[in-house]
Amino acid sequence: MQQEKDYTQKFDLSLWRKLLRYAPRYKKHLAALAFFMGVNALIDVAFPLLTSYAIDHLITDNGAAPTFFMSRAVEIAQKLLHCPPLTAFIVLYVLLVALSVATIYVFLYLGSVIEVGVCYEIRSQGFQKLQELPFSYYDRMPVGYLMSRMTSDIQRLAETIGWSLLDLCWGVVMLLMCSATMLSINWKLGLAVMLVLPPLGVISVWFERRILKAWRSVRKTNSRITGAFNEGIMGAKTTKTLVREEMNMEEFSGMAQEMRKSSVRAASLNALYLPIVISLGSMATAWALWQGGSQVLTGAMSLGVLQVFVNYTVQFFEPVRNIAGVFSEMQSAQAAAERVMTLLETAPDIVDSPEVIAEFGDAFHPKKENWPEIRGDIDFEHVDFRYQEGEQVLKDFNLRVKAGETIALVGPTGAGKSTVVNLMCRFYEPTAGEIKIDGVDYRKRSQLWLQSNLGYVLQEPRLFSGTIRDNIRYGKLDATDEEIRRAAQLVNAEPFILRMEKGYDTDVGEGGSRLSTGEKQLISFARAILADPRIFVLDEATSSVDTETEVVIQNAIARVLSGRTSFIIAHRLSTVRAADRILVIEDGQIREMGAHRELLRQKGAYYKLYMSQFEEERAQEILGS
Repeated sequence: MQQEKDYTQKFDLSLWRKLLRYAPRYKKHLAALAFFMGVNALIDVAFPLLTSYAIDHLITDNGAAPTFFMSRAVEIAQKLLHCPPLTAFIVLYVLLVALSVATIYVFLYLGSVIEVGVCYEIRSQGFQKLQELPFSYYDRMPVGYLMSRMTSDIQRLAETIGWSLLDLCWGVVMLLMCSATMLSINWKLGLAVMLVLPPLGVISVWFERRILKAWRSVRKTNSRITGAFNEGIMGAKTTKTLVREEMNMEEFSGMAQEMRKSSVRAASLNALYLPIVISLGSMATAWALWQGGSQVLTGAMSLGVLQVFVNYTVQFFEPVRNIAGVFSEMQSAQAAAERVMTLLETAPDIVDSPEVIAEFGDAFHPKKENWPEIRGDIDFEHVDFRYQEGEQVLKDFNLRVKAGETIALVGPTGAGKSTVVNLMCRFYEPTAGEIKIDGVDYRKRSQLWLQSNLGYVLQEPRLFSGTIRDNIRYGKLDATDEEIRRAAQLVNAEPFILRMEKGYDTDVGEGGSRLSTGEKQLISFARAILADPRIFVLDEATSSVDTETEVVIQNAIARVLSGRTSFIIAHRLSTVRAADRILVIEDGQIREMGAHRELLRQKGAYYKLYMSQFEEERAQEILGS
């Protein structure tokens, strides 16, 4: 089982640019958000100038130079409205307030749209990627880790892109405008105030590495906790029967404590970082107030100019604090971004070639008009296979199956039976050799072409929340009610369905929890046959049902498999006696092959398996009687 990847690189802006490619529809929204945040920052810069104008022109009548542009604005308003300076000032102030309110409304709306939209887009892309990835990916990746990426990690990213960008745009514009205005008022004082930025940069780099490391640990542990939740819920019955409640709680508490420790460390670093930024800003503001006050006392600076300079000094460090906060937030979000991008950029182990996609389409854009009809001839030619992490399963495996033939695969656990079937279904691909469908290497056809012609019934039937009708229709979404009934009748499922209170409209519960294993198996059988597949696979379909249900399924198998190329993997040999050929698989090789009676006459491996099982069943019957 794959463990969470450890990330060690520094903060990476290119990662965020990659993420935005997955939400291209919101680039215009982001641009509009940046524009309105910039406008709002300009308005915030204008308010201190208005206050300075009021002090120097309406109260003390000093006419100081720093408010020249504001003086011109008031004069223009006065001429347009034909009113005194005070009235023009009030009108201009009210207009700026109204404009500020409007921009705040717009950027809050855009921020919400971006957050929800980006979350939707990235989740959609992530879900599509999960549909494209082959079985081998799910062999390696725990469900809980995937759930963590698709829920909390993506939500964290959407919030950061929607709202942290908002603060970042405002902060940058505000910082630039405040700097320019302070330098224009008194460049010496302005430069002295801005000297605090270099040490602030050094401090930020120091904190960046440690905050990012802490948040990576938090996201990694969060994935493990989500996985523990998933396993705890899915394995609740096993937990109860093995009386593991206390041990499970201890294991979970260990993970929770680890996450708490990492979270507290990240929060502590954030709590330490922001006060340092505020303290440096406060010291710079105090110094500016002291120096400016001295100049006011000597007459070198007016009171209005001092007031506007101190205001800008305070405002200068407000965006610095905001940017520092965004910086800290993005450390947390990058830990989530790295995990989401790992999923989005995962390359499938099995892909169709560009030539195949051009002719037959892909899973989401099929070109069914070009699909050749499947007859069902299947050839394994010198096939080797090994899993990515494991020993070789098949070596020089050869098998020729004629259309309409029923092949049974028997043998000990781990012999390679399911591997043969999974290779035939192209859930995996051979590491050497070829598998041909109707004489053509199946890699020269699309995956969807083959898998659209497959019917697969698993050992553990999987139903989805909804009605019996919905679950059968899952195999063919445009199926009529009559087609659904015919499929249920074909597999002998209708008798028990009609005994239900609501018949086909009976709710099956989550995962089919309201039905017995045998009933779920019959429904999954009907679902598989509904699409009329040319190739059918039964993987231990009767191993977990009672004897009576097994007889029902065996009768259904005889009817359903007629005329189809079929593979039956079975532990109960009574299920495979009617197969055209039975293959005894051992160590990835065909040890014996033939019909049931023929193999019994040989008195080899199959004979031993059959007699061993027969004696076991007889013993159970005697004990039961």
